[in-house]
Formats: sequence, structure tokens, C-alpha cells
Amino acid sequence: ATEQVIVADSACTGIDNIAEAITLLELNNWDLVVSSHISRFLFFILFILPLFNQVATSSSSSSPPSSSSRQPRMLNFRVEYRQRTVEVVVEEGSAVGEIKHILETELQVPISQMQLKGWKSGDVSDVTVLRSLHLPKNNSLYVLTPDIAPTASTSQNSVLQESLNQNFLLVISHREAQRDYNLNFPGSRTIQEVKRNVSDLTNIPVRHQQWEGWPAAASDDSMTLAASGISYPCHHLSVCRRSSPANNQEPTEECADVHMVSDSEGDDFEDASEFGVDESEMFGMGSSTGCRKAALMPENSENESDALLHFTAEFSTRYGECHPVFFIGTLEAASQEAFYGKARDRKLLAIYLHNDESVLSNVFCSQMMCADSIVAYLSQNFITWAWDVTKEANKARLLTICTRHFGSVVAQTIRTYKTDQFPLLLIVMGKRTSNEVLNVIQGNTTVDELMMRLMGAMEIFSAQQQEDIKDEDEREAREMVKREQDEAYQLSLEADRKKREAQEREQAEQLRLQQIQKEADDEKEAIRLSLEHALPPEPAEEGGEPISKLRIRTPSGEFLVRRFLGSTKLQVLFDFVASKGYPWDDFKLLTTFPRRNVSIYIFSLIQMFYGNESKIVETKNRLH
Repeated sequence: ATEQVIVADSACTGIDNIAEAITLLELNNWDLVVSSHISRFLFFILFILPLFNQVATSSSSSSPPSSSSRQPRMLNFRVEYRQRTVEVVVEEGSAVGEIKHILETELQVPISQMQLKGWKSGDVSDVTVLRSLHLPKNNSLYVLTPDIAPTASTSQNSVLQESLNQNFLLVISHREAQRDYNLNFPGSRTIQEVKRNVSDLTNIPVRHQQWEGWPAAASDDSMTLAASGISYPCHHLSVCRRSSPANNQEPTEECADVHMVSDSEGDDFEDASEFGVDESEMFGMGSSTGCRKAALMPENSENESDALLHFTAEFSTRYGECHPVFFIGTLEAASQEAFYGKARDRKLLAIYLHNDESVLSNVFCSQMMCADSIVAYLSQNFITWAWDVTKEANKARLLTICTRHFGSVVAQTIRTYKTDQFPLLLIVMGKRTSNEVLNVIQGNTTVDELMMRLMGAMEIFSAQQQEDIKDEDEREAREMVKREQDEAYQLSLEADRKKREAQEREQAEQLRLQQIQKEADDEKEAIRLSLEHALPPEPAEEGGEPISKLRIRTPSGEFLVRRFLGSTKLQVLFDFVASKGYPWDDFKLLTTFPRRNVSIYIFSLIQMFYGNESKIVETKNRLH
């Protein structure tokens, strides 16, 4: 019965009255495609045609409103700062910096010291346009001012600021389905956002939810989880559908309501687009004949990035700004982004394939792809890449791309799906050698089933990711040890090289000094030999001339004995001593008694030879 009610939902059949929808489906053997076409025709006859007739009768008295009169989309922000809460309303086309300017006036906090936190997409810059963040209408943010010390009155608020950054585990029991959900939410998430996420999981609208387990202080749905007083880190709640008298109304009353709306007077419309949606959205159709929607992707686009930019812009126009962030770039670039970074940063790749000719496309996009819980989960854990296969040329190009990146098996799998089975969501996981398609999710699913299949794929990916992280850490550890060993080896080689160079320099210096010493010794030996050869012959003891026999003691204790003629000059005596290895410029000759320096007499000879008094003084100093 539950599945029948879901199929009979107005998003699938186009009929608001559940009883009428079930009756129509039973008449057509629960064929959704046939019933949906019949329901669209009935809806057109009962509602749109009378409306057009009303417009035609009143067109003479009123002019059609121009598209420029439409109001821009406004975004509401609830900003918390210490003990204050500020409500900010800005246009979707505004930048983040405009919010900070408003907060600067309200909070008296300089923009330079203000950090605006709580964005679902992470930190953003002041020039970021809010439209690019795909935000819902109501949002919650908080301000941090680390450079401004809190006063004593704000000590409790500092605890709240810490709680805003904590993650709370909410164990929510769905009593009717007898099922528990374990959901993680940051402290900055509001109670209203939690209820909307639970609505996507349980198919219970927020207004029909009946809760148990919220603290007494959590009386305002705009309150954040950090300020609501729930238990940290885990809090238990339960939810069920609240019984409402409106569910028991007779079908005739609902039909009367329809006729009241269609027969009302006072509002003039030129066409169905004045309701905020075009005719194709009203009938839940794609790009069938007569549809006025622009194609999500131009045909035969040469640049994939330009095609995806057009896809994202048109998707936002059709289904609103709250949708997954589609990767702008080639499928190869998306694969690189998802699979080939560090193991801790890798993600799954979600490939969304759209087909406007499928009856399920409008429901899947509006109900599944734009659900807050699905958008948040895809943004956090997936790289989402999209493509429109409505046109045959674009489909052929996609099959070529998939064959190149994933092999012919994936391309053949996509070929096997019929148009009525689209849209498709392919979940791809990167592996060491190849990429693997974990799951193919078709358009005929629910938010709950879609979330469960995404979470199942994420469990498989997490197990593989942990192995990859372990392998990567071990590899990095081995590489670090190798680098350290290489660095130690290089340092050892450098020390050995410096030591060897120092030894070589020392040896070279020793050789140089030895060479100098050798040259000096050779020079002294040459002088000694020349003096020895130049000495006159030693006279005999018995000769006609007077002879002096001199006995000279050397520093080593050896005695030199030689005879000299009395007429021999004193220079000959010095040359004799020098020829024995005692040059007169290194030694001096003394008499024993009386003790007298005989070397002084050689100065007269030096004066005659050099003719310079300074040379005599220098020689005298060296002798002394």
C-alpha cells in the first residue's frame, strides 16, 4: 500500500488527489507512463484550459506583465555571534562581502577581524557570489573573532562557539518503519535543517512530523544544534507521522477546491509561465514535442567545459539553485580529481546521465537530486560529473568518452538502458589498475533508497580507501627511511671528501715546504762546495813564511783544525768555516781568550763589497 501511495503521488501522476490518482492507475493496470499522460490531459482540460479562456476574456483590459517585474530570489541568513543573533536578508546575486558589511554595522565588529563560518561548501572569499554556492532559502551561519578576546560576560558563549565546530551524532528512530538512522550533523546545523533531512529519508513532510526527545530549550526550529541543549556526542530522537484531520477529507471536497481555484477571478495571467514554472514542468515532461524547455546541453558542443557550464545553468533554472555541484571539465579531469590524489583526499565519482525524453527525469531531478540530504552527501563524498544524452550526438560522444576511460563494458551497459529507465547515476570507484563501476542507480527510485545506495557505495569505497591509506603510509615511510639513508650517505661522502681534500692540501703543503727546504739545502751545498774549491791549499808545517794553526770548535763539539799563512786574509778563515757547513751569515766566530767576536772584522770587507751601511747593520744583526 505504501508503494502504491508513493507511485500515486502528484509528482509522478500530476494529480493532487491521491484517491483519484489510485483509481486512474488501477484502470490502467498501474502503468505509470500511460496514467501520467492521461492525468496530464485531464489536468489540462480541468485547469489550464479554463484559465486560458479567462485570460483571453480579460486581455483587453489588462496588459501582460513583463518578465522584468519578477522579484529576485532572496536568501535568509540567521547569523550567531556570541550571545547575539542577527537576521540578514540579501539577494541571491549579492556577494559574501555584503553580508559582512551588514554584520559590521549590526555587531560593531570590523570586517578585517571577522570570520564568517558555517558554509556547506567550506570557507569562501568575500567576492564569492551567493548564487554560485547553490544555497537554500534559509541558512544558518556563525561569526568567529579570534583576534577579539571575549569578556567575562561572553565566557559561556565561547563554549557555544566550540560546540558549533563539533559534530553531533543523532540516532533517529522512525517508529512507523521500525528503523533507526545514524546521522552526523555539525553543531552549526539548525533543527529545521535536520527535520528537512529526515523528511527526505522518511517521506514525512516537516509539518507532519511528530518528534520525541528534543530538549525543552529546543523550542525554535531556527536554533542550532549547539544551542539546543542536546547531548554530545550522541543524542537519541524518535519521529513519526502526526495524524491530521486533513488526511480524512472526502475526495469531493478536494475536487471542489480545484474548481474554486480554476474559477477564481481577479488575477490575470498570459500563460502558464506566470505560475513560476513552464508547461513542461507542470506536466512533468522532458523535451517531448511541444516542450518549451531549453536543452540542458547544446548538441555537438566542441568544448566539454562549455557544455557543462550550459548544463549547470539550465539545471539551476529548471530545478533551483540547491543541487549537486557539477564538475566543470572533461571526464578525464574529473577522474583525475577523484582518483589520483593522495589516498586521504580521494573520492567517488558520480556520473549523472540526463534524458529529457524520460518521464522520470523531472521527478528524479526535483525530488532526488535537489534534496538537501542528497546534495550534502554528494558534495562531501563525491565528484559529480553530468551529461545530457537526450540528443543522439551527445549520447554517441558520451559512449566514446566512457569507452576511452572505463572500457567497452561500461559503454555497452549504458546502451542497454532504455529511455524510460533514465536518468542514470553511475557510481565509479578508482582502483590501482582500472576504474570500477560500483553501482548504476536508475530514475525509478526514492530518496531513501538513493541515499542507502550511495551510503553502500561509500562503505565499499571507505574500506578500499583505508587499505590505500595504509599502503600509502607504508610506502611513504619506506621512502622516508630511504631518503634519510641517502642523506646520511651523502653527508658521509661529503665528510670523506672534505677530509681527503684536507689531507691532500696538507700533503701538498708538506711537499712544497720540503721542496723549498731542499732547494735551500741544495743552494747551501753549492755555496759550500764553491767555497771549498776556492780555498787556497793548506800550507805545510815547515815553510818559509809564518804559519798559524787554528783549532775551531763547532756547536756539535767537533773540532776543525787547519794551518793558514800569516799573510792569509781573514776572509779565507770564514770561507773555510763556511765550507764545513757553518756559513758566516748563520754563525759567528769567537776567540776563547780574550773572548772577542772575530766576525766583526768581516764588516769592512762587506762595506767594500756592498758600499751600503744598511747592509752592514743588517748583517751585524743577523750575526748577533
